[in-house]
Amino acid sequence: MAAAKKIKLLVTGASGFIGYEVSRQLSIGGYRPRLMFRYQGDDCDICKLDADLVQADLREHQSLQDAVKGVDGIIHLGARATFESYATLKPSILEGSLALMQAGIEAGVRRFIYSSSLLVYSGSNSAVNADTPARPVLDYGRIKLDTEKRLANMAAAAGVAFAALRLPHVYGIRDLYFRQLQAGSIILPGLGRNIYTHLHVADAASALIACAEQGYTGILPFGDRRPATWASFLAVAQKSYPQARVILLPQWVALVATVLLAPFRRFRTYAGLETPGAVRSYNFNLAVDPHLLWQDLGLAPRFPTIYEGIPAAVAAGGLGSGLAM
Repeated sequence: MAAAKKIKLLVTGASGFIGYEVSRQLSIGGYRPRLMFRYQGDDCDICKLDADLVQADLREHQSLQDAVKGVDGIIHLGARATFESYATLKPSILEGSLALMQAGIEAGVRRFIYSSSLLVYSGSNSAVNADTPARPVLDYGRIKLDTEKRLANMAAAAGVAFAALRLPHVYGIRDLYFRQLQAGSIILPGLGRNIYTHLHVADAASALIACAEQGYTGILPFGDRRPATWASFLAVAQKSYPQARVILLPQWVALVATVLLAPFRRFRTYAGLETPGAVRSYNFNLAVDPHLLWQDLGLAPRFPTIYEGIPAAVAAGGLGSGLAM
């Protein structure tokens, strides 16, 4: 029997933390994906993959037409992933995503997978499930929720299968924590006692790809099988870096520090995570029902808890940066 034909998928944000893993899995899985990037630097990891590359920018809507031409589905990961104001995030996250959806509809794309965030919720003492209302308190969460709604409406009107996956903290071969721990120290803006849901990047990528393959429709949070405190996460990671110092700052101290740093951020050439919004997000309780999405897709996480996932990430020897929320 002949093998089923692979669908053609476009991955936006392909050079980013999660985007690279999605692109890698598609490439080794025989998909030859189309990978969208803004700038091709000297160190181009995605250039080594079995894939087609296209240069485009979500903020330059004309450039998206070539990116979407001839693809069956889009896995949309490209955006400004920082805790800044709604107005600052709007051109990339909201307007760029809507332009991408519109270009896809005009090109006949039938599947659209959007990378959203757990921060559409405000925090809860009970596990987030499919019925938990989204009530964001940060601008990052607000714009993610608004983008979900606008994309879902556009998709429904055009008959496009649309899924939005509300990602937790995603860690792995390019995780911010590993880079900082290897450098010798890490500052946690809070005491780390709050529960959060985590997910190995390989499992996040597998779920995103499965949604595209299956034409999944729905909006759900998901994560691994056992939510854990930030303190527990760092304690497991620190076992591989015993010389590294973990500095726990009380939340109010971290908030004051980020407020004082605010005037100097405009001089930075890149957007950082050292903002009051980031501090607040680290201190939410956001545990997710561990069965959400996995059962729908007929999958199970390869790394069901941080106790398997973190050692695997360390063994991979990867560095880099990436906080997916």
